[in-house]
Amino acid sequence: MRKLVAGWSAAALTAFLFLPWQAIEDGFFGFGWIQDYPDDRTASALFYGLAFDRPWLWGVLPFVALGVLALAFPREDRRFGQTLVFAGLGGLGYTFLQGFAIGITGLQWTWLAPLIGEVETSQYGFGWGATIILFAFLMMVSLGVAALGYFRGDAFIAGSVIVSTALILAFVFFPIATMLAGAVTDEHGNLAFDLFWRRFFADDIWELNCLVGGPRCGVVFNTVLLGVLTGALSTLMGLAFALVVVRTGLPWRKGLRALTILPIITPPFVISLAIIVLFGRTGIVTWFLEVAFGIPPSRWIYGLPGVLISQLLSQIPVAFLVMIGVVEAISPSLEEASQTLGASRWQTFRTVTWPLLRPGLAAAFLLGFVESLADFGNPLVLGGNFDVLSTKIFFAIVGAQHDPGRAAVLAILLLIMTLGAFWIQMRWLGKQSYVTVTGKGDSGLSAELPRKLKRILYWTTIPWAAFTLITYAIVIFGGFVRDIGRFDLEFTWRHYLDAFRVELTERGMFFSGSAWDSLITTIQVSAISAPLTGIMGLLVAYILARTKFAGQRTFEFLTMLSFAIPGTVVGVSYIVAFNVPPLELTGTGLILVICFVFRNMPVGVRAGMAALSQIDKSLDEASLTLGARTATTVRRVVMPLLRPAIVATLVFSFVHAMTAVSAVIFLVSARHNMATAYIVGRVEAGEFALAIAYSTVLIGVMALAIVIIQLGVGRRQLGRRGQQTAAALGGH
Repeated sequence: MRKLVAGWSAAALTAFLFLPWQAIEDGFFGFGWIQDYPDDRTASALFYGLAFDRPWLWGVLPFVALGVLALAFPREDRRFGQTLVFAGLGGLGYTFLQGFAIGITGLQWTWLAPLIGEVETSQYGFGWGATIILFAFLMMVSLGVAALGYFRGDAFIAGSVIVSTALILAFVFFPIATMLAGAVTDEHGNLAFDLFWRRFFADDIWELNCLVGGPRCGVVFNTVLLGVLTGALSTLMGLAFALVVVRTGLPWRKGLRALTILPIITPPFVISLAIIVLFGRTGIVTWFLEVAFGIPPSRWIYGLPGVLISQLLSQIPVAFLVMIGVVEAISPSLEEASQTLGASRWQTFRTVTWPLLRPGLAAAFLLGFVESLADFGNPLVLGGNFDVLSTKIFFAIVGAQHDPGRAAVLAILLLIMTLGAFWIQMRWLGKQSYVTVTGKGDSGLSAELPRKLKRILYWTTIPWAAFTLITYAIVIFGGFVRDIGRFDLEFTWRHYLDAFRVELTERGMFFSGSAWDSLITTIQVSAISAPLTGIMGLLVAYILARTKFAGQRTFEFLTMLSFAIPGTVVGVSYIVAFNVPPLELTGTGLILVICFVFRNMPVGVRAGMAALSQIDKSLDEASLTLGARTATTVRRVVMPLLRPAIVATLVFSFVHAMTAVSAVIFLVSARHNMATAYIVGRVEAGEFALAIAYSTVLIGVMALAIVIIQLGVGRRQLGRRGQQTAAALGGH
């Protein structure tokens, strides 16, 4: 531990003396500053204090020196740990205070003027120097806490918990808190609760004119209506598909499982494009109805019907994945007991099977409802005059009005709805037990479904499956014809060439296609964020599953907080929080990576905890007993056994980074554009064919990435006796 203290103290001192304190214009990972070092943008804290009139930065140095002073005490002396904790907390507090107090226009906290005088010097966001010093202070706190005996004195566990908590507070809790503060302040930063209430109770948010014959309702009513319809219909259809696959003898039922992978690797607005091609004013189905039945074209698809259909196409496979596990887990013996007592098939299904489905129904509805609230791409493409909160928030930020305060109020409403849905689900399930899988033997056949119910299931699932296949076929086919929306079906590579043209020049290959920049950026950001998500998620999972410490429930809540926050709210909160110093990240590629890591981290946590629940703790204990440190045990014993969870986390985080749009649409810039933002731009420009072609390329890239991840991580190898060995042992 003393070596670690010395190492982090040396790192902090080096950063203070030599590394740029502020963010560099060519990016956090740019190194162009070396040739200009040191000037007024690239200087270290030392040079700023000496030559550029920023004496307040000298205040960081005493806390670095205090960390070095801790080495004067023995490891067993409590003063060793206390000094480290004081140095770390004091350094963190002072560094952030001066960063928030002094910004681009000088002193931001005017109440400090009588104490330190007027400050007119500009100070930008933290760079390499400040970041390393902050991380060194965090590690001092961690090592000091471990030295004081907390976390069983394990520096690895203490550091993991404290660093993870600090990062979550910085990139989940702080943005949300800043957004909430922005909702109750005016453009000058002054508290304005009257302005908040005017924004909160605006007519276009709460009006219900459509219920009494008016032209439209408020955005809250529209959002809730769409969410309830999507959640309820997707849940019922997902249950129908699960019952068909598990409880019927339909010959093609296994093929239905293949449909579940399509929405996972499909950008969210691609389905909207296919629906426009089918049902738009010049769509295929619209043209057929006009020719065959004389039905004139209309714009019925733009509004609630179109958005609902597109969201159902996305959410029904997800609901199916939830419900099939629940249906398969129902004990046949319970249904057999019901029939033995004289109940009919319908009575058995209504009184035994249906009540046991409640947890799955609640989970599927919650997923559908929350995803509908957070959906941005489909309402943007198909919404028309049907406004929802996600699109209202977007136009409040990027529209002509540019009202971040209104966007913050709308984001708060969206967050309240999401958290309310979680609360209602918990209340509906209550404290009843739904356990059907126990350690006892459980044989028998599941009860056969009522005949009328079977017919209903067939007449709903088979047409919907066919419609789903047609929709995805349109997506693939539309990229290879000149203009599928106008029935110009001449085969062409033009759309792919416009997007991904490669020219051979004297200097080599030149990627001249308009989509290359966004595709390369998307792959880079996804490839960087996916392993970081996996590392942090699985590390947190190990901490939660294998250790006990004070505040563990609070720590677990913080790790799952980002799962309950819609992507649109995340995007707005990041814009509000990280657009000014000291954490000035807007417009950089780093903010995209951070966003994806903390948005997808809960999936890694849950996947890791589920996998760790199957791994006996005695393996960890054996490694520790043999003298291995906790970090070595995690790396050499636990991680190889977590390969299924690693694959799941990497695939989910990579795919979601490739297809995310609700948060990303606020965070992209001209320099760091993402594929989804590029496709949205093409859709707004009416270039549907180009958007479809790009989407098919994205689907191919994601499918290839999934294969590479599975091959790269490999499979978990468990050494077990084969049948011949077991038989031989059984004969002795």
